[in-house]
Amino acid sequence: MLRVYNTLTRKKEDFQTLEPGLVKMYVCGVTVYSDAHVGHAMSALVFDVIRRYLEYRGYNVRHVMNYTDVDDKIINRANQLGEDPIQLAQRYIVDYDQNLRDLNILPATSNPRATETMQEIQDMVQGLIDKGYAYAADNGDVYFRVTKDEDYGKLSGRKLDDMQAGARIQVGESKDHPMDFALWKAAKPGEPAWESPWGKGRPGWHIECSAMNLAQLGEQIDIHGGGNDLIFPHHENEIAQSESYTGKQFARYWIHNGMLQLGGEKMSKSLGNLVSINDFLAERDGDVMRMIVLTGSYRAPVNFNDEAQDAAERALDRLKSGLRPALPNGKGLNPEAASALANQGEPIKQAFIDTMDDDFNTAGAMAPLYELVKIINTARDAGATDEQLAPAQAILRELTGVFGLRLTEATGSGDADKFIDLLVEVRSEARAQKLWAFSDLIRDKLKELGVTIEDSKEGTSWRWG
Repeated sequence: MLRVYNTLTRKKEDFQTLEPGLVKMYVCGVTVYSDAHVGHAMSALVFDVIRRYLEYRGYNVRHVMNYTDVDDKIINRANQLGEDPIQLAQRYIVDYDQNLRDLNILPATSNPRATETMQEIQDMVQGLIDKGYAYAADNGDVYFRVTKDEDYGKLSGRKLDDMQAGARIQVGESKDHPMDFALWKAAKPGEPAWESPWGKGRPGWHIECSAMNLAQLGEQIDIHGGGNDLIFPHHENEIAQSESYTGKQFARYWIHNGMLQLGGEKMSKSLGNLVSINDFLAERDGDVMRMIVLTGSYRAPVNFNDEAQDAAERALDRLKSGLRPALPNGKGLNPEAASALANQGEPIKQAFIDTMDDDFNTAGAMAPLYELVKIINTARDAGATDEQLAPAQAILRELTGVFGLRLTEATGSGDADKFIDLLVEVRSEARAQKLWAFSDLIRDKLKELGVTIEDSKEGTSWRWG
């Protein structure tokens, strides 16, 4: 039984969908005003793996990821560049779509945009006014009335009285309460604006997601996801306005990924400590970024540095080694050993599922994958043929595919093979000359690269892993 950690209840719960076999999942996308960074990639990868696993377990997943394409940040950036805000947003949407393809992230079922959901946004704002949960100020702004929502703060665990103590009403705002938040903002000179019952203006950030969610998935969904930096105020406000509008529970499970950290700090544009996805992909394969995410807990912070990237590459090489073909001189396993190899796959697969069923524990699920690689490599070294290796390798491809790993070119082929063969030959010569320290140095350095050297009376062999 799949169990999922729910931010709302702060515990793991059995996963049960609103409709049998269908998962309705909304994940907050990016605000498109500059190049996306690897922190954005982490969140996208986390929910890509969650989606892939749910589909592997037989669910049909309707995955919605929005684009916030009208926002203060977009307008400010466009003004700096002397560019139209809508055109700027479109340019960055195209770039981010390419980033997602490069990272092998499955396309969402739909990618709604705020600018294409304006009528639904206005309908929702008007509905909240009609129900007494919102009010139109004299200056054309519309605010959500937090004091009307009795359980405001339930997602973040914050109390309204505590929040009020540090809140201030800014100049130009016409709020009844410092924590009231904008559903509609009156137009300012030079900004994109739409006609509305309250005058020309544009939506607030929070109402955009609620309206897009409602339009795409209906009043109730199974999973709402995003980074844990969105818990407050964005997701808190989404809950308040959505549940006040429909009178129903908004999302059954709130799933939040941890932040990517660079130098011990959360990666963010405001801090200026960014690595763009484009810069990363210019240096490393997309599977490396995916592996960094997979080898940690999705809910925990993840360190992003050269050491983590190098470790991810070594882990990838280890997995890829299980896909190498049989040795040229492999004579085949005896029937008993061949049968044992063929029977290893299903227990490995079940161990993988059991581990992933515990709140998408990707790091734990790596253990059975590595065990399968070890079994395959041992069989190859014992002389297994390609035909004998094929069933176990098929399961390895199946399970790594659940993780979205491409493993398109198995390490240990082509030029890499030849280079390692040369190093092993040099090491053998060093051993013949009793240069033990030098031979051990070659062995240890190869081990750091994921290559295992094995000496026997028949000679020296090597393998990945």
